[in-house]
Amino acid sequence: MEGDASKTELEAAAFRALVEHLRTRPDVQNKELMDLAGFCRNCLSKWYRAAAVDRGIELTDDDARARIYGMPYAEWKAKFQR
Repeated sequence: MEGDASKTELEAAAFRALVEHLRTRPDVQNKELMDLAGFCRNCLSKWYRAAAVDRGIELTDDDARARIYGMPYAEWKAKFQR
């Protein structure tokens, strides 16, 4: 088994790959993700913000969403939400 640092690096890489994949698939709507997987982009942004708060890092909901969506949430909604 890999060490804690390696495990964290692998988990971070997997998370970044998931976020990038979701950014390349704006055709997949959050409702569809929720129905099929039980989580969506908004869930990821909430988990991201909670992790920041746990570490004493101030991060707004809007900033966390922008990090997941790759742009401000309002812009993503205007471009891609059906």
